[in-house]
Amino acid sequence: MHARRPASGFSLLEMLLVMVLVAAASLLAVAAFGGGMRGMALRGGANDLAAQFRFARAVAISSGEPQDVVIDPQARQWKGAKGRSGALPDGGEVVFTGARAAQFDPAETEGGKGVVRFFADGAATGGRVRMLANGGGWDVDVGWLTGEVRVSRVRAP
Repeated sequence: MHARRPASGFSLLEMLLVMVLVAAASLLAVAAFGGGMRGMALRGGANDLAAQFRFARAVAISSGEPQDVVIDPQARQWKGAKGRSGALPDGGEVVFTGARAAQFDPAETEGGKGVVRFFADGAATGGRVRMLANGGGWDVDVGWLTGEVRVSRVRAP
């Protein structure tokens, strides 16, 4: 006589348990990804703005003429060298810290706008654009002496 082998396969209880675990993992992933989309938008916006600062600095050095990048946190827009312009990410908070109306044309800085000016020697007036949402965000810093542009992650205060 042959020994009887146990039936292979999964029981209904095992299948239900696996389905519950997959559903729970999916819900967690969707929740994390939802917050992650805003974070990705902020990071992309910070990198885009940093690229525009670097472009303005390169134009200032190559042309010998100062170049301005105007930041409008309220309208979430920027205007840069060679007529370039763009938008800052929606959602969250955008704060500019740096030179204001005391150094620039009042029309450029009305309504809380800020300006970073790059000079022919590569230096800049300096400044920081901070983009925050969901307890974190990104800083785009421009060094006033060197004109170096850096992007760094920050936690909201």
